[in-house]
Amino acid sequence: MKTVKVVAAVIRNDNKIFATQRGYGEFKDGWEFPGGKIEAGKIPEEALAREIREELDTEISVDEYIDTIEYDYPTFHLSMDCFWCSIKEGHLTLKEHEAAKWLDIKTIDSVEWLPADITLIDKIKERIEL
Repeated sequence: MKTVKVVAAVIRNDNKIFATQRGYGEFKDGWEFPGGKIEAGKIPEEALAREIREELDTEISVDEYIDTIEYDYPTFHLSMDCFWCSIKEGHLTLKEHEAAKWLDIKTIDSVEWLPADITLIDKIKERIEL
């Protein structure tokens, strides 16, 4: 099975996190943490900053590693390095996503997360205060 290596940004502002809704592809309409593929030989943190710049027209600080999520989709294996991030500059302008929301501990389960992303939710809940 082919492995796809990606990075994901859990962008935090106070006790809220930024979630995006996919606007294309097989998983269109599912909710995810923004990010994208890591090109061969690239450092995950650099790839993540580049992806957020391209997808959301925003400069982020990649602050802290959270976890690597390993998930088997029917046609590929996903390996997703996840990081806490914060906004340095920009306004999170959607260029590829259908929608976006700031979610807190009470609303984090209100969207339909993609299967790999949902496995990260419990770790996030541990770090977000009520």
